Amino acid sequence: MRIATWNVNSITARLPRLLAWLESSGTDVLCLQEAKTTAEQFPTEELSALGYESAVHATGRWNGVAVISRAGLEDVVKGLPGDPGYDGVQEPRAIAATCGPIRVWSVYVPNGREVDHPHFAYKLQWFEALKAAIAGDVGGSRPFAVLGDYNVAPTDDDVYDISAFEGSTHVTPAERAALTELREAGLSDVVPRPLKYDHPYTYWDYRQLGFPKNRGMRIDLVYGNEPFAKAVTDAYVDREERKGKGASDHAPVVVDLDV
Repeated sequence: MRIATWNVNSITARLPRLLAWLESSGTDVLCLQEAKTTAEQFPTEELSALGYESAVHATGRWNGVAVISRAGLEDVVKGLPGDPGYDGVQEPRAIAATCGPIRVWSVYVPNGREVDHPHFAYKLQWFEALKAAIAGDVGGSRPFAVLGDYNVAPTDDDVYDISAFEGSTHVTPAERAALTELREAGLSDVVPRPLKYDHPYTYWDYRQLGFPKNRGMRIDLVYGNEPFAKAVTDAYVDREERKGKGASDHAPVVVDLDV
């Protein structure tokens, strides 16, 4: 079984590439982030034509998450119980579904903006709500994973130059502590390093030739429970999908399971 996570940075803009990638990659379950559309405008019909069901949590221009599956789609949960919300709004940043033998959450963790910004406090609160939301799934016998854009680089090696991020979000002790607490709830990072590349980044800024110069970050992660981690047979970042005209600024992260 092949599952993946991909921040597509607008499913409308990326739809031709997404459909082609699904066909060529043989992915069974895809967790999407930054759909940037409404649930009504989500390309359910186009995906159905390829054999995929869609569970969508999206409300408009920003954010938006989905789980796309050709392995079944049941027990869908939209949003985090206890979501702290930001500025009085609960944003569409999380969705869960059972896809055949596995259960997944697709998450788009808040960016945080700046360390002294209220959005940063919201980001840490959101991590707490996520940890509480997954508590019932982590310890079971069913393979379970939280996939998505975490907007945190776990270690200094997960950014191209840690000195370039001094004073910035994504690398702070508080954010990394939130990741550690999530793992300590019963999850592990199932994408090993090194992979094909010494630095398997998943995101490269569009600006200042970020991708050609490989000024990247590894912020798209797959955290699985013990049954999930034991079933992993391969994992990779599909760096090729970041190339060319009309690419997202994130690359898909793909995991193969023997389930």
